Amino acid sequence: MNNTEHQIDIDNIMLLSRLYLSDQEKKDMQSSLETILTHLDKLSSVDVEGVEPSAHVFPLYNVFREDVTAEPWPVETTLKNAPQERNNLIIVPKVVE
Repeated sequence: MNNTEHQIDIDNIMLLSRLYLSDQEKKDMQSSLETILTHLDKLSSVDVEGVEPSAHVFPLYNVFREDVTAEPWPVETTLKNAPQERNNLIIVPKVVE
C-alpha cells in the first residue's frame, strides 16, 4: 500500500486530541502519519508463522524474595529510627492542609 491509499482525517484527529495545528503543521502531520502507516503495512507482510506471541522481547523473572511471614520487629526497635514518637506511634510532619 502506498502513501496515497491511506485516508487520514487530520481535522478529526485534531478534534479528538484537542490539538490546534496551522495549515503547514496539518500537512506535515498528514505526511508523518502516512509514513508511519506505510511502515506498519510492511510489518503486516512479515511471516510470523510459528512465532510465539510475547509481551516482552526477553523473558522476565521475578527477582524478589519469597513473601514469607515472620515475627514483626519489636516496637522499641522500630521507634529507634523515628524522628519523633508518642504513645508507641511515629509522629510525622503534617503534609496536607
